[in-house]
Amino acid sequence: MKLFTAYLRRAEEGALSGLLVEITILHAASRQNAAQVLRDATTAYKVDVDAITLKVKQEFAAKEKAKLAPKPAAKATPPKARKAA
Repeated sequence: MKLFTAYLRRAEEGALSGLLVEITILHAASRQNAAQVLRDATTAYKVDVDAITLKVKQEFAAKEKAKLAPKPAAKATPPKARKAA
């Protein structure tokens, strides 16, 4: 709670406005039909859900591909010897 209070004191007005909108949407979703509330919010704020969905799917696919790709063996290089001064 202290961290959140410190953030509120230092945050810019635009960030606080966005935070307030997000909290309001989440609160409404918890009280009513969540899917309908979120759908209405995306329509009201002109959010392209399909574009976001595609981007997220692509990012997850890239991460999964990177996980499955064989990693090249790291070459063991001995540390350089220092000259005695």
